[in-house]
Amino acid sequence: MTLGDAKPTRARRPWSFAAVCVMVAAVALLLFGLSQVPPIQLLPGYIAAYLLIGGCIFGPLGKLPSPRQAVAFLMPGALLAVVAVLNLGFWAGGWLLGLPAWGLLVSKWTPENPLKVLQVLQFLGLLVLGLAIFTFNAIYPFPSLGLFLLPLIPLIRLAYREYRLRPLQAAVEVLLGAATVAAAFAIPTPEGSWSSPWTLAGGGATVGLMIAFWAHGLPRRSQTRQLTAGVIV
Repeated sequence: MTLGDAKPTRARRPWSFAAVCVMVAAVALLLFGLSQVPPIQLLPGYIAAYLLIGGCIFGPLGKLPSPRQAVAFLMPGALLAVVAVLNLGFWAGGWLLGLPAWGLLVSKWTPENPLKVLQVLQFLGLLVLGLAIFTFNAIYPFPSLGLFLLPLIPLIRLAYREYRLRPLQAAVEVLLGAATVAAAFAIPTPEGSWSSPWTLAGGGATVGLMIAFWAHGLPRRSQTRQLTAGVIV
């Protein structure tokens, strides 16, 4: 068989934009919850958001993550949840900002494509930058405008044929983008708070999209192997 005889196949890809939408809604709800109840009572919501984001990343790939992928994805969240329960700070919420990108990074970790130390350091550097942006967003809320990108991005992506060939993903992401914005404005502002939930959600959207865009651009070795697999049989 030659390359010309091979039938093109659509590679399975994570729903990274959907994961960002879930993260944005979760961050807004959890931060609102912190003003109402102790952190330990937020753990069920945190776990649900964590698993939903993981489902958006690993579910569309059509196979279960390997044990090391599962450990790498879940372990940081589990450790930070313990930190929150011990009242040492709600760092778990900050980790959620980078979780879609971390999931993308871990999903590309295979024996043929090992996770590089430089990639992890780049991710951590972007996460620290994102946390700084998210923190100063409460004072200078310009990054909050990223919230309004969420309904627009999937509509813009519909202009690309490859995206239209995945109608389920497109429909889910269009609905999630609009629903996330609606949820952010529906959450009431806690009494005495300096920033409203929609500004927090907007900061989370800007940071999440920024880090996920970086992670999405990293090569996936398995795709390269698929393109060359049909050349010689």
